[in-house]
Amino acid sequence: MSIATNTPQSRSVRRTRARWSWAWVTFSSVAIAAYFVGQYAQGSLDTLAHSHTGLATTYAVRPWPIQIVFYFHIVFAGLALILGPWQFSKRIRMRHIAVHRTIGKAYLVAVGVGGTAALIMSPFDSVGISGFFGFGTLALLWMWTAHRAYRAVRTSDIASHQAWMIRCFALTYAAVTLRLELGALVLVQLPFTHADILTNAYAPLPYICWLPNLVVAEFMIRRRGRPALYLTTSRALAAAQ
Repeated sequence: MSIATNTPQSRSVRRTRARWSWAWVTFSSVAIAAYFVGQYAQGSLDTLAHSHTGLATTYAVRPWPIQIVFYFHIVFAGLALILGPWQFSKRIRMRHIAVHRTIGKAYLVAVGVGGTAALIMSPFDSVGISGFFGFGTLALLWMWTAHRAYRAVRTSDIASHQAWMIRCFALTYAAVTLRLELGALVLVQLPFTHADILTNAYAPLPYICWLPNLVVAEFMIRRRGRPALYLTTSRALAAAQ
């Protein structure tokens, strides 16, 4: 016996799930962005380092140009995190296309500046070579996916544009997953040790804060019928030949 999967009821359930998913992503993104930016607006890095606030301890001892780059990353990555979810609002996209485009342009600029700053910061991360490769790769992929999304929309390839924007925001959302995973890894260690818990928890985050996000993003892209990664890449190669 076959089970209908495209009934009005099933479509209503999917829409409800999509709304709740979007609401959670939007809420968590705005909350982390506000916390992320707000904690560094309370004083200088030197002052915040004494209270062990966020990454202040790491970057307070870095050269002043790196400290400036750090603040650029904080502001523009936070802006990208706030703007990103609104790119996926169907209501804005269908009824207010000019607003959608304005948000998209601001988001891409924020990713460009935030990603460049993150790339410059990566050699100075507290976890050394792991942070350099992990966060450096994240920064490069973040900017690359934003560039591919921009190229796709410029050629009116809307399906590919949407696919690349999903990938790009999945990398933006690493700011949220990093903090969720950090809390989970700290809790896992508590029954066994109380020594260097934060250091041990932070060590794998340069990779695991964004790799699972890309897997989920690719699943969402395929489920929505958008061009999968190998298809979008082959299209780009074919167009270049």
